[in-house]
Amino acid sequence: MARKLRFNLAEIPQHIVQRGNNRQASFFSEDDYRFYLDCLDEASIKYGCTVHAYVLMTNHVHLLVTPRAPDSVSRTMQSVGRRYVQYVNYHYKRSGTLWEGRHKASLVQTEKYLLTCYRYIELNPVRANMVSRPDEYPWSSYRANAQGAEDRLLRAHTEYLALGTTPEERQNAYRELFYSQLDTETLGELRKAVNQGLVTGSDRFTEEIETMLDRRVRPAKRGRPLKQIGEQAPVKGGRCQLSFEEKEK
Repeated sequence: MARKLRFNLAEIPQHIVQRGNNRQASFFSEDDYRFYLDCLDEASIKYGCTVHAYVLMTNHVHLLVTPRAPDSVSRTMQSVGRRYVQYVNYHYKRSGTLWEGRHKASLVQTEKYLLTCYRYIELNPVRANMVSRPDEYPWSSYRANAQGAEDRLLRAHTEYLALGTTPEERQNAYRELFYSQLDTETLGELRKAVNQGLVTGSDRFTEEIETMLDRRVRPAKRGRPLKQIGEQAPVKGGRCQLSFEEKEK
Protein backbone atom coordinates (compact mmCIF):
# COMPACT_ATOMS: atom_id res chain seq x y z
CA MET A 1 0.00 0.00 0.00
CA ALA A 2 1.34 3.44 -0.94
CA ARG A 3 2.25 5.78 1.88
CA LYS A 4 -0.17 8.58 2.59
CA LEU A 5 1.13 11.93 1.39
CA ARG A 6 2.19 14.35 4.11
CA PHE A 7 1.25 17.97 4.64
CA ASN A 8 4.40 19.97 3.94
CA LEU A 9 3.25 23.49 4.71
CA ALA A 10 5.15 25.99 6.81
CA GLU A 11 3.58 28.16 9.52
CA ILE A 12 0.40 26.08 9.88
CA PRO A 13 0.03 24.20 13.20
CA GLN A 14 0.03 20.40 13.18
CA HIS A 15 -1.36 17.90 15.67
CA ILE A 16 1.06 14.96 15.72
CA VAL A 17 0.69 11.46 17.15
CA GLN A 18 3.44 8.86 17.45
CA ARG A 19 2.45 5.43 18.79
CA GLY A 20 4.38 2.55 20.24
CA ASN A 21 4.60 -0.55 18.07
CA ASN A 22 1.56 -2.79 18.62
CA ARG A 23 0.45 -0.24 21.24
CA GLN A 24 3.16 -1.48 23.56
CA ALA A 25 4.87 0.78 26.09
CA SER A 26 7.39 3.30 24.81
CA PHE A 27 8.36 4.77 28.19
CA PHE A 28 9.52 2.68 31.13
CA SER A 29 10.96 5.11 33.67
CA GLU A 30 11.03 8.82 34.51
CA ASP A 31 14.45 9.10 32.87
CA ASP A 32 12.90 7.91 29.60
CA TYR A 33 10.36 10.73 29.58
CA ARG A 34 13.08 13.26 30.36
CA PHE A 35 15.36 11.97 27.62
CA TYR A 36 12.56 12.10 25.04
CA LEU A 37 11.77 15.71 25.95
CA ASP A 38 15.46 16.63 25.74
CA CYS A 39 15.62 15.05 22.28
CA LEU A 40 12.50 16.92 21.20
CA ASP A 41 13.84 20.22 22.54
CA GLU A 42 17.13 19.87 20.65
CA ALA A 43 15.56 18.66 17.41
CA SER A 44 12.80 21.30 17.40
CA ILE A 45 15.40 24.06 17.71
CA LYS A 46 17.70 22.55 15.09
CA TYR A 47 15.00 21.92 12.49
CA GLY A 48 12.66 24.85 13.17
CA CYS A 49 9.63 23.26 14.80
CA THR A 50 7.88 25.34 17.48
CA VAL A 51 6.23 23.23 20.19
CA HIS A 52 3.06 24.62 21.82
CA ALA A 53 1.66 21.61 23.71
CA TYR A 54 2.52 17.97 24.35
CA VAL A 55 1.72 14.90 26.38
CA LEU A 56 3.83 11.76 26.74
CA MET A 57 1.58 8.82 27.51
CA THR A 58 2.84 5.32 28.33
CA ASN A 59 2.58 4.07 24.75
CA HIS A 60 2.15 7.15 22.59
CA VAL A 61 2.95 10.85 22.23
CA HIS A 62 0.83 13.85 21.22
CA LEU A 63 2.39 17.11 20.04
CA LEU A 64 1.02 20.44 18.83
CA VAL A 65 3.65 22.22 16.78
CA THR A 66 4.11 24.88 14.14
CA PRO A 67 6.79 24.14 11.51
CA ARG A 68 8.82 27.08 10.24
CA ALA A 69 9.82 25.23 7.08
CA PRO A 70 8.02 22.60 4.97
CA ASP A 71 10.28 19.78 6.21
CA SER A 72 10.54 20.89 9.86
CA VAL A 73 8.10 18.32 11.26
CA SER A 74 9.47 15.33 9.37
CA ARG A 75 13.09 16.13 10.23
CA THR A 76 12.25 16.80 13.88
CA MET A 77 10.32 13.56 14.30
CA GLN A 78 12.96 11.53 12.49
CA SER A 79 15.68 12.90 14.73
CA VAL A 80 13.72 12.34 17.95
CA GLY A 81 12.58 8.88 16.92
CA ARG A 82 16.06 7.73 15.94
CA ARG A 83 17.78 9.02 19.08
CA TYR A 84 15.11 7.77 21.43
CA VAL A 85 15.00 4.26 19.94
CA GLN A 86 18.79 4.00 20.20
CA TYR A 87 18.58 5.10 23.83
CA VAL A 88 15.84 2.58 24.71
CA ASN A 89 17.53 -0.31 22.90
CA TYR A 90 20.82 0.39 24.66
CA HIS A 91 19.42 0.85 28.17
CA TYR A 92 16.95 -2.03 28.04
CA LYS A 93 19.09 -4.46 26.05
CA ARG A 94 16.57 -4.77 23.25
CA SER A 95 16.64 -4.41 19.48
CA GLY A 96 14.30 -3.55 16.66
CA THR A 97 11.65 -0.93 16.19
CA LEU A 98 9.85 0.91 18.97
CA TRP A 99 7.35 3.03 17.07
CA GLU A 100 4.35 1.99 15.00
CA GLY A 101 5.58 3.26 11.66
CA ARG A 102 5.73 6.96 10.85
CA HIS A 103 4.02 9.61 12.92
CA LYS A 104 0.50 10.73 12.02
CA ALA A 105 -0.44 14.37 11.62
CA SER A 106 -3.33 16.75 11.01
CA LEU A 107 -3.20 20.41 10.01
CA VAL A 108 -5.04 22.57 12.56
CA GLN A 109 -6.90 25.78 11.81
CA THR A 110 -5.75 28.51 14.20
CA GLU A 111 -9.10 30.11 14.95
CA LYS A 112 -11.27 28.14 17.40
CA TYR A 113 -9.66 24.78 16.72
CA LEU A 114 -6.14 25.40 18.02
CA LEU A 115 -7.00 25.89 21.71
CA THR A 116 -9.37 22.93 21.45
CA CYS A 117 -6.40 20.87 20.31
CA TYR A 118 -4.37 22.15 23.28
CA ARG A 119 -7.13 20.86 25.56
CA TYR A 120 -7.46 17.57 23.74
CA ILE A 121 -3.76 16.86 24.15
CA GLU A 122 -3.39 17.89 27.77
CA LEU A 123 -6.58 16.11 28.89
CA ASN A 124 -5.36 12.74 27.61
CA PRO A 125 -4.23 11.49 31.04
CA VAL A 126 -7.62 12.45 32.53
CA ARG A 127 -9.57 10.64 29.82
CA ALA A 128 -7.34 7.60 30.35
CA ASN A 129 -8.17 7.68 34.09
CA MET A 130 -4.52 8.04 35.00
CA VAL A 131 -5.19 11.22 37.00
CA SER A 132 -8.25 13.18 38.05
CA ARG A 133 -6.88 16.60 37.02
CA PRO A 134 -4.46 17.53 34.21
CA ASP A 135 -2.02 19.24 36.59
CA GLU A 136 -1.46 15.91 38.36
CA TYR A 137 0.25 14.43 35.30
CA PRO A 138 3.94 15.42 35.12
CA TRP A 139 4.64 14.61 31.46
CA SER A 140 2.50 17.18 29.69
CA SER A 141 2.58 20.90 28.93
CA TYR A 142 -0.45 21.69 31.11
CA ARG A 143 1.47 22.95 34.15
CA ALA A 144 3.40 25.38 31.97
CA ASN A 145 0.42 26.63 29.97
CA ALA A 146 -2.05 26.77 32.86
CA GLN A 147 0.13 27.45 35.90
CA GLY A 148 3.26 29.12 34.60
CA ALA A 149 5.67 26.28 35.37
CA GLU A 150 9.00 26.60 33.57
CA ASP A 151 9.27 24.50 30.44
CA ARG A 152 12.07 25.37 28.04
CA LEU A 153 10.53 23.23 25.29
CA LEU A 154 7.41 25.34 24.83
CA ARG A 155 6.75 28.48 22.81
CA ALA A 156 3.33 30.13 23.12
CA HIS A 157 1.17 30.40 20.01
CA THR A 158 -0.42 33.77 19.24
CA GLU A 159 -3.87 32.32 20.03
CA TYR A 160 -2.63 31.46 23.51
CA LEU A 161 -1.05 34.91 23.93
CA ALA A 162 -4.39 36.49 22.98
CA LEU A 163 -5.98 35.01 26.11
CA GLY A 164 -4.68 37.92 28.20
CA THR A 165 -2.25 40.81 28.46
CA THR A 166 -0.18 39.31 31.29
CA PRO A 167 1.03 35.78 32.01
CA GLU A 168 -1.36 35.58 34.96
CA GLU A 169 -4.36 36.60 32.83
CA ARG A 170 -3.45 34.10 30.16
CA GLN A 171 -2.97 31.27 32.63
CA ASN A 172 -6.27 32.00 34.35
CA ALA A 173 -8.16 32.14 31.05
CA TYR A 174 -6.45 28.94 29.95
CA ARG A 175 -7.45 27.10 33.12
CA GLU A 176 -11.05 28.15 32.57
CA LEU A 177 -11.02 26.29 29.24
CA PHE A 178 -10.55 23.06 31.20
CA TYR A 179 -13.56 23.47 33.48
CA SER A 180 -15.53 21.23 31.14
CA GLN A 181 -14.60 18.10 29.21
CA LEU A 182 -14.58 18.00 25.42
CA ASP A 183 -17.82 16.61 24.02
CA THR A 184 -17.94 13.25 22.25
CA GLU A 185 -18.38 14.76 18.78
CA THR A 186 -15.35 17.01 19.14
CA LEU A 187 -13.24 14.13 20.43
CA GLY A 188 -14.29 12.03 17.48
CA GLU A 189 -13.46 14.76 14.98
CA LEU A 190 -9.99 15.40 16.40
CA ARG A 191 -9.19 11.70 16.56
CA LYS A 192 -10.30 10.97 13.03
CA ALA A 193 -8.41 13.95 11.65
CA VAL A 194 -5.05 12.95 13.07
CA ASN A 195 -5.49 9.22 12.43
CA GLN A 196 -6.49 9.69 8.80
CA GLY A 197 -4.25 12.66 8.04
CA LEU A 198 -7.15 15.05 7.45
CA VAL A 199 -7.64 18.71 8.36
CA THR A 200 -8.97 20.04 11.66
CA GLY A 201 -10.92 23.10 10.63
CA SER A 202 -13.78 24.67 8.73
CA ASP A 203 -14.89 24.02 5.14
CA ARG A 204 -13.18 27.22 4.02
CA PHE A 205 -9.90 26.32 5.74
CA THR A 206 -10.01 22.85 4.20
CA GLU A 207 -10.56 24.34 0.73
CA GLU A 208 -7.63 26.73 1.26
CA ILE A 209 -5.37 23.83 2.21
CA GLU A 210 -6.49 21.87 -0.87
CA THR A 211 -5.66 24.88 -3.04
CA MET A 212 -2.21 25.27 -1.48
CA LEU A 213 -1.42 21.57 -1.79
CA ASP A 214 -3.18 21.16 -5.15
CA ARG A 215 -4.78 17.94 -3.94
CA ARG A 216 -7.79 16.73 -2.02
CA VAL A 217 -7.45 16.41 1.77
CA ARG A 218 -11.00 15.30 2.48
CA PRO A 219 -11.83 11.59 2.69
CA ALA A 220 -13.01 10.16 -0.61
CA LYS A 221 -16.59 8.98 -0.77
CA ARG A 222 -17.11 5.25 -1.10
CA GLY A 223 -18.78 3.68 -4.07
CA ARG A 224 -18.91 4.63 -7.71
CA PRO A 225 -19.40 8.36 -8.38
CA LEU A 226 -22.80 9.38 -9.68
CA LYS A 227 -22.94 10.98 -13.11
CA GLN A 228 -25.60 13.00 -14.83
CA ILE A 229 -26.22 12.71 -18.56
CA GLY A 230 -23.50 14.53 -20.41
CA GLU A 231 -21.65 15.73 -17.34
CA GLN A 232 -19.86 14.57 -14.25
CA ALA A 233 -21.59 14.99 -10.93
CA PRO A 234 -20.05 17.79 -8.84
CA VAL A 235 -18.06 16.87 -5.77
CA LYS A 236 -19.85 18.21 -2.74
CA GLY A 237 -17.70 20.11 -0.28
CA GLY A 238 -18.25 19.47 3.35
CA ARG A 239 -16.69 19.86 6.67
CA CYS A 240 -13.73 17.61 6.98
CA GLN A 241 -14.95 15.20 9.59
CA LEU A 242 -12.24 14.92 11.84
CA SER A 243 -11.67 10.11 16.00
CA PHE A 244 -9.29 8.18 17.62
CA GLU A 245 -7.98 5.01 17.55
CA GLU A 246 -6.37 3.61 20.39
CA LYS A 247 -7.74 2.64 23.59
CA GLU A 248 -7.05 6.18 24.28
CA LYS A 249 -9.92 7.79 26.09
